[in-house]
Amino acid sequence: MGKNEPTPTQEPVREEAMDATIRPGGVFMVQLLMKNQAPLPPKERMQEVLQAHVGAVEPVRGETAALFAVLDHSAQFKEGPMPVQLSILGCEPFQGRNIPEERLAQMWDCQGERDRLLEECRYAVLAHDLLGGGLPSQARANLLMDYLEALLELYPSCEAVYFLNSGKLLLAQDIRNSPITGLDRYVNFAMNARFFNITGTQDHIVDTLGLSLLYIEDLQYHFHDMDPNWVVHHAYSLASYLLNNDRPMEDGDSIDGIAGGQLVQEIQWPCHFENALVAPERPVLDVCMGEYAAGGR
Repeated sequence: MGKNEPTPTQEPVREEAMDATIRPGGVFMVQLLMKNQAPLPPKERMQEVLQAHVGAVEPVRGETAALFAVLDHSAQFKEGPMPVQLSILGCEPFQGRNIPEERLAQMWDCQGERDRLLEECRYAVLAHDLLGGGLPSQARANLLMDYLEALLELYPSCEAVYFLNSGKLLLAQDIRNSPITGLDRYVNFAMNARFFNITGTQDHIVDTLGLSLLYIEDLQYHFHDMDPNWVVHHAYSLASYLLNNDRPMEDGDSIDGIAGGQLVQEIQWPCHFENALVAPERPVLDVCMGEYAAGGR
């Protein structure tokens, strides 16, 4: 979605609320998918590549996993500052068929390649951060994307990246070749915009996953009679605005709406904090789309 036209067949699925993958400030997790098993690079090599991307790092411990403290990024806790840590686990077997169908249906960015990737990639490296939730939103977003770029350099055979927090699947080459820089990397790579039809109605839902790790509420649009792709583009634009401006929304704030697929100041859409309409259960910033709003507002 966003790059590809959606096929609006997926319906909202109520499921158990997710764990730390959506908790504000929770652990960031990705899997690097590859066709063949890849050894854990030597620690000296890992330290060299990480330092080139994220700044000074120091090995902490680990036999089957590598763990590095990022010396220039410390999270503030009651006990005092503690450096954020980056973890890279050994390569393990991966079975794409174990991904729930409701997640598969929301992998819009490589829809044409999805089945092939999940069939051919039999191994995965899990990477995550620790204590990252103690960082300010912008600092963490940049660190995580620098970390991602380092991972793709360390594993040149990586075919795709599966973002466990948002359910997004991206071709590794699309990330490597992307011209996107700065904070927008997080919005475009780590955040996912999902699309749902409401059974028995002409109503739709677009929502996001991935922003909550940065203490930014995910977005929700409940609407009818508008091209869903316009709404998806609006969600990416709003997410970019919120992250780049480090400006939390207040309940009742308004934002520019859409006319003819373009953002226009003449149309203002009010926003309110609500519980998500679609699982996982979480607070969201609901955008009320004026004449296109659904749900009896």
